[in-house]
Amino acid sequence: MKKKLAIVFGVIVFMLFSLTACGNSSEKTQSTDDSATTVMFTDSAGREVELPKNINRIVSTGPLSQIILFALAPDDLVAINDEWNEKNKPYIDAGYYDLPVLGSVFGGADLNVEQLVATNPQVIIDIGEAKDSIKKDMEDLQVQTGIPVIHIDATINTMGDTFKTLGKLLNCKSQGEKLASYCETTNKSTLAIIDKVGAENKTKVLYCLGSDGLSVMAENSYHSEILNLVANNVAKVDNPASKGTGTAINMEQLMIWDPDVILFAPDSIYDTVSSDSNWQDLKAIKTRNYYEVPDGPYNWMGFPPSVQRYLGMMWMTDLFYPDKVDYNLYKEVSNFYKLFYHYDLSQSQFDKLMENSHRNISE
Repeated sequence: MKKKLAIVFGVIVFMLFSLTACGNSSEKTQSTDDSATTVMFTDSAGREVELPKNINRIVSTGPLSQIILFALAPDDLVAINDEWNEKNKPYIDAGYYDLPVLGSVFGGADLNVEQLVATNPQVIIDIGEAKDSIKKDMEDLQVQTGIPVIHIDATINTMGDTFKTLGKLLNCKSQGEKLASYCETTNKSTLAIIDKVGAENKTKVLYCLGSDGLSVMAENSYHSEILNLVANNVAKVDNPASKGTGTAINMEQLMIWDPDVILFAPDSIYDTVSSDSNWQDLKAIKTRNYYEVPDGPYNWMGFPPSVQRYLGMMWMTDLFYPDKVDYNLYKEVSNFYKLFYHYDLSQSQFDKLMENSHRNISE
């Protein structure tokens, strides 16, 4: 009898362990000795890197990568790059609050290498835009830490492939396929809507950032990818900034562009433009066609420019072309939160997110 009970208990423990990784799926299996077997992996920079076959301890190079890895395998993350703040926490399980904070390789360039090494990850993963120096950057970090480092390209058009690749690498194939399918379906649906709209009929939009609203997300920058897809981004400059803080302009240039719609970043000047004489002559302000980008747990337009930009795509498409959209935005957004943040978003929370972001402002 005791032997039978021991067997049953062992099975239960194994099942519970299996359910903890890969976005709460039961697909991931682990070897008892990760160091015994390795595989050669060719990353998007063309580098061949030797990795453990069974990976269950990972860190990312920055917030962009962290968001993607959190969607796929939250329990494999042994650290985070940015501390969860009060904006993040309502949508993130408290079990992840106390992970060590490492800083970032790029952006703030405040990576704590000593702390990273102390968390003992099996691999450091960089995801996103491939900078010209990406191969050297990855090699330098690998030499500096003594830990394998890989880069995987990710754009709005290739995010599905990114999740498939990561799913195979982290033994989370089923979860990776599920997330890939969402990205590919959303992208395809958005492209179909924009095709119906027609390039010549795309709404003329400006995305303004900063405490004075005089920084813009210019066309041909990585951060403007979804804006360029969904709308006619009127911010055309010779040298667009590569940072998420945008390209600085002046009020005169803003008046020349005079877009139909202005989107304001969270923490910008959305609340004050209607009473600001400098802004009142702009068409978008006079017609009340200006909106604040939804923000929770991350900026939907992409700060950082990670997978949450699919939310921005759906939001903007619904906002600009409601007669071409056949989906319920709350249902789509709540589905995203469940898949990518492992969180059940309520209708009231959605309404709060959309408080300054829906068409009623101009109706």
